[in-house]
Amino acid sequence: MGNISLKFDKTFDFISKESVYAYADEIKKHSEALYNKTGKGNDFLGWVNLPTSISEAELADYEATAKSLQAKNIDIFVVVGIGGSYLGAKAVLDALSDGFAHLKGSKMPHVIFAGQNISEDYLYELRELLKTKEYAMAVISKSGTTTEPALAFRLLKQDIEDKYGKDEAKSRIVAVTDESRGALRKLATIEGYKTYVIPDDVGGRYSVLTPVGLVAIAVAGFDIRALVQGAVDMEKATGPEVAFENNMAAQYAAVRNELYRSGKLVEIMVNYNPKLHFVAEWWKQLYGESEGKEGKGIFPASVDFTSDLHSMGQYIQEGERKLFETVISVASPDREVRIPTDPENLDGLNFLAGKRVDEVNKMAELGTMIAHVDGGVPNMQIELPKLNEYYLGQLIYFFEIACGISGYILNVNPFDQPGVEAYKKNMFALLEKPGFEAETKAIKARL
Repeated sequence: MGNISLKFDKTFDFISKESVYAYADEIKKHSEALYNKTGKGNDFLGWVNLPTSISEAELADYEATAKSLQAKNIDIFVVVGIGGSYLGAKAVLDALSDGFAHLKGSKMPHVIFAGQNISEDYLYELRELLKTKEYAMAVISKSGTTTEPALAFRLLKQDIEDKYGKDEAKSRIVAVTDESRGALRKLATIEGYKTYVIPDDVGGRYSVLTPVGLVAIAVAGFDIRALVQGAVDMEKATGPEVAFENNMAAQYAAVRNELYRSGKLVEIMVNYNPKLHFVAEWWKQLYGESEGKEGKGIFPASVDFTSDLHSMGQYIQEGERKLFETVISVASPDREVRIPTDPENLDGLNFLAGKRVDEVNKMAELGTMIAHVDGGVPNMQIELPKLNEYYLGQLIYFFEIACGISGYILNVNPFDQPGVEAYKKNMFALLEKPGFEAETKAIKARL
């Protein structure tokens, strides 16, 4: 089927090819540390060999759960989760779905999300919608006490039980949680929910190829086997035994770190297909949460072109020269639209008549890359032959393994997130949560 590919020749006006290839030996050591589980954060490296370890029985189980929920003729499948329990599945679903499926109707359930914010309006509007729809839901949390999803699930659990009764409601709830510990595991056992385990050694942002992502993707009717197979093939193509010149994950990690050392502090993930917006959102969490530590790390940002060329394009072209771009490009769209001839030609577009819209988009992509390089912004390009499950599986694993390598180059632990706790402590203190009395007193004094 071919593979996704990486081009980085448009960085060589800023860094040398020799400096990139000089990372080869260091990256081989980092890659071996990931595969042998000897580096920093080695208790969270279950994702490294995850694709090749997923069994036929596991895939069949996810598919069976999906079919049992689909058989209830549900309109909506609500996924309750935040961060890695939300963004990975959202990225895949948006990339594969018809952009107007929610307005057209579909034989498959439409997946929507809750617990990814604390907006009262959002929760009110969601609950009002669900009163009029057939639905089921998954709740995803290792602990069951993360504020945003726990709050949303408390409300939605009450609603689904009121609507269907407790016995039927429990057949419409799937819990993805810790194997033996935590509030959600206890609740799922008491209530008798169908459950799946989040592996102890897989952190949330690396978990899309576990039940965290695969259950919702299967419920929506997409091919999780092809998604996993793409990841399997990329796992094999990026291992420590693969030479640097053939290893796109090693190359990506090397180029972005060499650009960082040259003063390029911000990486902008660019797409020219709106279906890829949440791929960039998932990527931002993956890299931001993995690398942003100890006063170090490339800042991950994203733009949707050509839309954002009419807003952010000016800054990228002529603002601070601390930027580089990575463009995700899709070689062949699924649909064909050709530009017609207009006898009046008032818009002056007859020179495009007969061409596919995608050809115009591709020339915008190439022209922008050239302009940005001329303006001092290095560019890399990741190309997917098509936007389907198989190539998305490749892309997901590529970004994950490159992130692990890149974090080790920075000499940080890419698999923890200690800084995430700071806002939680302040929030709990402000809400006067039991056990936070001293913190409450201190923060109120500051205010």
